[in-house]
Amino acid sequence: MASRIHQFSKLPQGAAPVTDRSETGPIRAAGDAPRVGVIYNPRSHGNKGADFDCGISPQVYIAKPGDRSQLPEALVEFAAQGIDLLVINGGDGTVRDVLTSGASIFGDKWPAIAVLPKGKTNALTVDLGVPSGWSLQQAIDAFDGGSRVRRRPIEITPIGGSPDARALGFFLGAGAFTTATTAGQKAHKIGAFNSMAVAVATLLGVSQWLFASRENAWRRGSKVTIGLGVKDVPMEHSGVGDPEFRQLVLASTLEKLPAGMKPFGKLREGLKLAATDQISRWSALILFRMIRGQTPEGIRERGFHQLSTPQFSLKIEDSFILDGEAFPPGEYLIGQGPELEFIAP
Repeated sequence: MASRIHQFSKLPQGAAPVTDRSETGPIRAAGDAPRVGVIYNPRSHGNKGADFDCGISPQVYIAKPGDRSQLPEALVEFAAQGIDLLVINGGDGTVRDVLTSGASIFGDKWPAIAVLPKGKTNALTVDLGVPSGWSLQQAIDAFDGGSRVRRRPIEITPIGGSPDARALGFFLGAGAFTTATTAGQKAHKIGAFNSMAVAVATLLGVSQWLFASRENAWRRGSKVTIGLGVKDVPMEHSGVGDPEFRQLVLASTLEKLPAGMKPFGKLREGLKLAATDQISRWSALILFRMIRGQTPEGIRERGFHQLSTPQFSLKIEDSFILDGEAFPPGEYLIGQGPELEFIAP
């Protein structure tokens, strides 16, 4: 849950499940306040130097895990309390860690979830329409008076590895995106966060594609193999550049991204995948247009791919990024996790 880019050595292992929710806390009666569990990440950018009001209500249980290893214990306790609402106070990385830890604990019986956007990046809350200053009390009030948004996170499992290993998040990137994430951290150091950090990293990437050689990390990409759907059909290649490399790979289940980015074109629902081959230098200008939502004709022939798929396999020789932090090279199945209900204003 730290704010710097963390390099995971492997996918996290699932915690012991809480399979019988019928024996947890009492059923909520009509008119009662919801039972709320709050995961508070004091390391999140928006929480630094701020304390959290722990006396808001006796129906609110607050956990401040010191690191990822303490998350399962907190979530097991929340499940035992029979919480109605899980509030995640932190950024995209905190959301990823909570969903990953909670997958085996809550199974298919997750409570409703609210996210307070307190991280350096908060792509999920942009998608949900949550304002930057949303408070815990406003989230609790929205449990009955707000809106509900359903989303399924990306679920990543190792091919041929432990069946209990997995990671859940909302935005995956590889190739130049890994380089861009490092650039985004540099943008954070100069005070650019959220949409501004995305814009800074995007502009830097386009400039590198325009002027750098193919040996540059932005243009080289990563050596990857992508298989589509349950039949694992090899993803087509345009023939532009080295066919064993993809310059950029993006995947998400979000429907709206920060800074107005639309790398998946008109695709909105479900798991979406966008990839570029080792495109020519001047095709970077087309990429910039596509990120803004335009889709010129003949893009596949120029090395651009946008599609939706229920799942895909990813065999990659470099690290990839899931919600801001790096995961190791390997062979993975990328699908969709449980359908979750998020609280929004």
